[in-house]
Amino acid sequence: VINGFMIQGGDPTSKNADSTAQLGSGSLPGERIPAEIRSNIIHKKGSLAAARDGNAEKASSNCQFYIVQGKKTDTAQLKQIEQSVKASNPKFNYSKTQKEIYQRIGGTPFLDQNYTVFGEVITGLNVLDKIAASQTRPGDRPTKDVRMKLRLLN
Repeated sequence: VINGFMIQGGDPTSKNADSTAQLGSGSLPGERIPAEIRSNIIHKKGSLAAARDGNAEKASSNCQFYIVQGKKTDTAQLKQIEQSVKASNPKFNYSKTQKEIYQRIGGTPFLDQNYTVFGEVITGLNVLDKIAASQTRPGDRPTKDVRMKLRLLN
């Protein structure tokens, strides 16, 4: 949990972890999930994305995910981030709508084009803010465990 950035879950070692255990690096047997990065899907507040370790293919963890909290981003910051993304993807541009979303509700645009976003929180962003505001210990783990239940929608 990093206030102003994101909350992360899905570490398989977290279910029965000791309260002092460092979490966030557990994995399940099997392959990483190939990246599915699209320029029309951004890291706006509430986006659900696949966590990953550093790898050139940007392949995702097969179990860990994060939900973006982020912050509002002004025009100058967005322009700077857009130019940075263009260094590796020259055709990338934020649409007018995407820029408005980052300015109005916020997010983490510096993650765009680097991680697979595959869903979003559709209600309860206030709960995201409450979880993100949790007091944490070193390693960004909340001092009191927060359990998440997710439901897939078709």
